[in-house]
Amino acid sequence: MADKDLGVDTVVSDYHGRGGAHEDETNQPKDFPASPGSNNVFERYINLVAIVNFGFTLQAGWETVGLTLQYALYNGGPAALVYGAILAGFGSTAIATSLGEMASMDPTVGAQYRWSARFAQRYNEFWGLMQGWVTVFAWIVNVGGSLSILSNMVQGLVIFHNPDYQPKRWHATLFMYAFIVVPVLCNLALRRVLNTLETIGGICHVLFFITVITVLSTLAERSTTDFVFKTLTHDVSGWNNPGVAWCLGLLTTVFPITSFDGVLHMIDETKEPRRRVPRSMVTSVILNAIMQFAFAICVLFCLGDYDTVAASGLPLIEIYYAATKSKAGATVLVLMHGLIFSISLFNIFASVSRLVWAFARDKGLPFSNFFTYVHPTLQIPIPALLLVAFVCALLALINIGSSVAFTALVSLPTVALYISYFIPICLLTLRKLAGRHPQYGPFKLGRWGLPINFFSLVYIVFILIWVPFPPSRPVTAETMNYAGPLCVAVIIFALIDWFTTGRRRFVVPTGPIVIPEDDSEMEAKGHY
Repeated sequence: MADKDLGVDTVVSDYHGRGGAHEDETNQPKDFPASPGSNNVFERYINLVAIVNFGFTLQAGWETVGLTLQYALYNGGPAALVYGAILAGFGSTAIATSLGEMASMDPTVGAQYRWSARFAQRYNEFWGLMQGWVTVFAWIVNVGGSLSILSNMVQGLVIFHNPDYQPKRWHATLFMYAFIVVPVLCNLALRRVLNTLETIGGICHVLFFITVITVLSTLAERSTTDFVFKTLTHDVSGWNNPGVAWCLGLLTTVFPITSFDGVLHMIDETKEPRRRVPRSMVTSVILNAIMQFAFAICVLFCLGDYDTVAASGLPLIEIYYAATKSKAGATVLVLMHGLIFSISLFNIFASVSRLVWAFARDKGLPFSNFFTYVHPTLQIPIPALLLVAFVCALLALINIGSSVAFTALVSLPTVALYISYFIPICLLTLRKLAGRHPQYGPFKLGRWGLPINFFSLVYIVFILIWVPFPPSRPVTAETMNYAGPLCVAVIIFALIDWFTTGRRRFVVPTGPIVIPEDDSEMEAKGHY
């Protein structure tokens, strides 16, 4: 197979294919960028500060905890928030570190699906195509989950200011459509100011955090220490077992710091990616995990009346209102969450459009030639961006037919993304155990590599067991969590694609290349 001769002295790359370079009509390697401005290459313009802030704001850890607080209050309660935040912080950091090592070996927009193809010891293209469909699906539904959270926030604010408002399912769909239009237009217009935008977003991410913590800690009534650290809610959702209830409440703390691989799909536009992208990914996860944990502790100590908060469709606004005694003040604090979340959504659209472009470039998508187009002036993969927007518009229709769409759209990207993390980490771990180490880049784990990889895999399996569980009992068609079945459906679809046309169509480069000592050397030659 394509990768069978990779040993300790080689690493796979984007530039050469199976047994050598894949040649096209111009006799150039398939993925070797012909010239700046062509529709096969992006301008490399994102600096270190911007790529760190890109990942930092994309996750929006503490903001997302606030906007999805209902999951933990419904299952697990305070104990799920506090100890779940600790577990999620360590687990996500381990996964990001494992992926960062791969990014340093082989920085590529395709990331997980490229690495799966390269580190598999057999059936490389099969693993690449399967992983490609899972990763693309994961990121598109991740956009849908973010849109759903913003839509729920808007509806919560409307109800808060107008108690007579009767929300309809189609209202949520319209709100989601509005939130689709804005980041798409921003992606078309704001690329040139992305460095500045990400810096502003990172600053606001921290300043808003300080503001919220200060307001709550100075104005809100205090909960007891026992309530914060010892209360485990397991008598509300129907899941009476305390352990099960705690595990189901993990969604609130796991989902916010899941999308750390978003920076990987911006690699082609990042300067010195072998060094900067892994550091950005790990740094953003650690900072968001710390802020998420601190925010969870602060919110629990300043929760106010538990029954009132838990009964709200947007618990966060009731917490802020109880502290400030002002509807305007509570609204402003919630909108701080919404603003950073909107910047996060802009980043997610940018990231997933590049991923779709890369998968199309490797013939993973139908009509791949159409979706590989990059506008020469805007430097945006416009067809890929519009495809993501269109699929998200279809996902928004779920709100009309299902009352549990919000739960599905939040848990679904968590499940799909964790599957996309599991496969390449598992394949690389097996290669390491077989003694067939690839050549490592500047970000390498050394003797800690295997322990971190093992911990990542165990943590991923644990999350994949619990996140797809139905949030309440008895389980009916209305209360079912469809995240698991939908992920299985995507895998079945990918299998069908492989056995019909995929194995002939999909070609992923897996040839060896020597890693340069300095990224700037490759940049100077135009190889990135």
